[in-house]
Amino acid sequence: MRALVSVSDKTGIVEFCRGLAALGFEIISTGGTSRVLKENGVETTDISAVTQFPEMLDGRVKTLHPKIHGGLLALRGNPEHVATCQKHGITFIDLVVVNLYPFEQTIAKPDIELAEAIENIDIGGPSMLRSAAKNYRSVGVLTDPADYAAVLAELRQNKELSMPTKEKLAVKVFARTAAYDKTISAYLHKTLLPEDIAEAAPELGSARKLRYGENPHQSAVYIGKPYTQLHGKELSFNNIIDIDAAQNIVADFREPAVAIVKHTNPCGAAIGQTPEAAYARALAGDPVSAFGGIIGVNRPVSAALAEKIAELFVEVVTAPDYTPEALAKLKEKKNIRLIKTDFVISGPDVKRTNNGYLVQDRDRMLTAEKDLQLQTRQAPQDLQNLLFAWKICRHVKSNAIVLARDGAVIGVGAGQMSRIDALNCAERKAREHNAARLPGCVLASDAFFPFRDVVDAAARLGVSEIIQPGGSVRDAESIAACDEHGIAMVFTGRRHFKH
Repeated sequence: MRALVSVSDKTGIVEFCRGLAALGFEIISTGGTSRVLKENGVETTDISAVTQFPEMLDGRVKTLHPKIHGGLLALRGNPEHVATCQKHGITFIDLVVVNLYPFEQTIAKPDIELAEAIENIDIGGPSMLRSAAKNYRSVGVLTDPADYAAVLAELRQNKELSMPTKEKLAVKVFARTAAYDKTISAYLHKTLLPEDIAEAAPELGSARKLRYGENPHQSAVYIGKPYTQLHGKELSFNNIIDIDAAQNIVADFREPAVAIVKHTNPCGAAIGQTPEAAYARALAGDPVSAFGGIIGVNRPVSAALAEKIAELFVEVVTAPDYTPEALAKLKEKKNIRLIKTDFVISGPDVKRTNNGYLVQDRDRMLTAEKDLQLQTRQAPQDLQNLLFAWKICRHVKSNAIVLARDGAVIGVGAGQMSRIDALNCAERKAREHNAARLPGCVLASDAFFPFRDVVDAAARLGVSEIIQPGGSVRDAESIAACDEHGIAMVFTGRRHFKH
């Protein structure tokens, strides 16, 4: 039995190879790995003794040889393969233990030079791993030190690896080499082809390069269905995110609705008999934060609405359509971006993590009157306004609190670390612009109250009704607090976290 060992990460390799040697494995190794094993008393055959060629070109060429890859790829049950190996003095290799040059760690260093990054692109390692994994029926292959102990235990017990183990290890290898190559590709695109960053993700379909990402030093592309843009500057990365946020909010309403969005959160939102009325009420929610915002409307934009929007500095307007007069008016502003949308919101919600993707169903669950569960002695008298606040709260970053009055937002607390902080933010916004509307307003919370402090603070503001999911172990305390203050509270039985 022969094992080929060549690792950059030496974690556990001495103990593992001692175990292999005790089981009768001949160990073939390369450069640095060979030195470490020999220094620790593990008998090792240098790779050059097998290939009859010295390691050369500063170690760039050492395992790329027929006596290595022939020993990995030969089909043991194929008489022609066996005869060919015998003719050329190729001996089978039964186990491969390889991990790769640390490319990911290298490029993570500050001020890394391209030359150093390139020197840490492994060539022979992926080749050996792929050869062994392709022939997994005959060759065991390891690329993760975390697998050493289980593999050694199985070899000690059974003298060989089972087919399920070989299959699992082979799949792990191809996942590793795929991730490794993707990291290299992304780095080289960013470094060598910054103008062609769209080429970094061809599997996702057509892509359009943006001027930059969230910040000017970040490259970015948009991949997907093009936005229908009728006027204005090119859409930015942040514009696109905020457009989706505005569209998602107003798409929840059948009646005319307007949302004014900043950094994905609604600073103003309202419904009304007409889009013009809804806009005026949305703007009144926080006219200061509305400056430079994105406006979403779920009805065609009229000339009258365009006149009002034109009075404010606005980055983007997104709506199902615009009258010719509205277009003419808004186009007087050179840079405003005008987006026409069909409000078709499809596909899953996808978020990128450091090591992969999170994919989930979109949060499209709406709540109706029949879903509400009364918890207090006082019954709500303004269910439609409660449900309006609840719809808006779904679109606010957690922790979220929304204060509303008569179908309009008067205060928002978004993205806070505690629920009482979120209420304090919403209160401050409401007092700045809508202090007279606080008494009798309603409060929506995207998740349950862990303490009664939110209820007590809401009572001081003059909140009359509360809608929240319920489900805290301290629900009884919040319910009792509502009864003390004469506040009506309903549970929805469902939360709407938004991270």
